[in-house]
Amino acid sequence: MEIPITRSSTIGQRPRPKSEAELGFGKYFTDHMFMMDYEKGKGWINPRIEPYGPLSLDPSAMVLHYGQEIFEGLKAYRWTDGTIALFRPDKNIERWNRSARRLCMAETDPGIFMQGMKTLILLDRDWIPVSKGTSLYIRPTMIATEAALGVKPSSRYLFFIILGPVGPYYPEGFSPTRIYVTKSYVRAAKGGVGETKTGGNYAASLFAATKAQEMGFTQVLWLDAAEHKYVEEVGTSNIFFLIQDELITPPLAGTILPGVTRDSVIHLAESWGIKVTERPITIDEVLNTARDGSLKDMFATGTAAVISPVGEIGFQEQVIPVADGRTGPLAQRLYDEITGIQYGLKKDLFGWIVKIG
Repeated sequence: MEIPITRSSTIGQRPRPKSEAELGFGKYFTDHMFMMDYEKGKGWINPRIEPYGPLSLDPSAMVLHYGQEIFEGLKAYRWTDGTIALFRPDKNIERWNRSARRLCMAETDPGIFMQGMKTLILLDRDWIPVSKGTSLYIRPTMIATEAALGVKPSSRYLFFIILGPVGPYYPEGFSPTRIYVTKSYVRAAKGGVGETKTGGNYAASLFAATKAQEMGFTQVLWLDAAEHKYVEEVGTSNIFFLIQDELITPPLAGTILPGVTRDSVIHLAESWGIKVTERPITIDEVLNTARDGSLKDMFATGTAAVISPVGEIGFQEQVIPVADGRTGPLAQRLYDEITGIQYGLKKDLFGWIVKIG
């Protein structure tokens, strides 16, 4: 597939921080974006790369009224030898198409997805930062663009990819976070779209997350919608608990996102001889094991932050420390191993790295 490129006439003029230490997350965007259209009966057409800029949508575009939208998040890494690498992009594309099916949207050929993403990254490769802990964040998105009212799947879609240089997701970096358990709000229910990467899931999380942050917590620990009893996710990440010598994480049962980092953690831990169990775990079990000291480590996993150790749990009027509030050795080991693979500093035993330049 040939991808026509219209080069930006303002290269070098887009906002950038004075130093990579000031990157933050999601504040800066590169010069170009990949775009492609879908029309029912024609399939995906008109792949192209254009200068980064506003989208033009009809006010009746169906995404604005009925929420047909999905997205993904992955990163490109610059190695010390100049290599540009992706980490398990096939898993993101696989999850993308699973989300598309659930929302009755058009699936994307993995080869076309990969080619468009690779071409865009190489075109804007000068934006990839080099400092430790930095990367180029990749945000593929699809929206329903048919201009019509009436609840039904759209007949037209826009697929676009934007890029931006990023630093650590949390301002505190790789340090223990404080999470708050809410029983008043839920993120997703069985039979819904909790396992998809769609904007509505994140919109539903904002109110509780804001309340938690006002109380001094970093994120919300979500419980199940039916009984408010079983742990599901933390913020926008999957969650793990090391109780004694067993690593436990909630199962993929349709309400939580099947995280790429989650899957990587499971593979690594099992390869190290650690017992990994995917099972329902109650908030009572978490709190009780935190109090008696058998909860040795607790951490969240996700593309943005990789591994986020948890130092304290807020529940009702209590604040319970996890492992004395320090980063656990397993969280540290996993963080070092995954980031080491991503930056080409450790051996890739699982074939997770895709070099693109």
